[in-house]
Amino acid sequence: MTKFIYLGKIVNTHGIKGELRILSDFEKKERVFVPNFSLYIGEEKQQETINTYRHHKDFEMVMLKNYTNINEVLKYKGKKVYIKKEDLHLEQNEYLYEELIGLVVVENEEKLGIVKNIVYNKLNILLYVASTKNFYIPLNSAFIKKVDLENGTIEVKGSKGLIV
Repeated sequence: MTKFIYLGKIVNTHGIKGELRILSDFEKKERVFVPNFSLYIGEEKQQETINTYRHHKDFEMVMLKNYTNINEVLKYKGKKVYIKKEDLHLEQNEYLYEELIGLVVVENEEKLGIVKNIVYNKLNILLYVASTKNFYIPLNSAFIKKVDLENGTIEVKGSKGLIV
């Protein structure tokens, strides 16, 4: 079964030639926003292909193949954009942040809680861990020892000090 991943939302058009303004906080933008990459737009997952790309302010600006006029792309304004996970060609130990949600956080074989959300701030990406006392763990090598998607666990170190 094809797994679609949420990439962002088309918030507006730009100019008269049909450029789309996408708001996205996807972590692997450099793999997605390239010419000839397939996007799937809206709940019906309409497949389109990127013709050109540029970054502008907080937005990813794309022109789709076979569209040259603003009136042709207005139908996509406000729609969500998805990609296929297999199109990312992830390496064996590579993962997406959203795949961490639901994993069990373990330190020295003791269950600390379950990842409920990913929080992005200007300095770090944080795992929001739900337990008897909820807490955050920065997603970096100082705290994360191993992510095991197969067994559904994240092995951490020094995280007990983060529980307040």
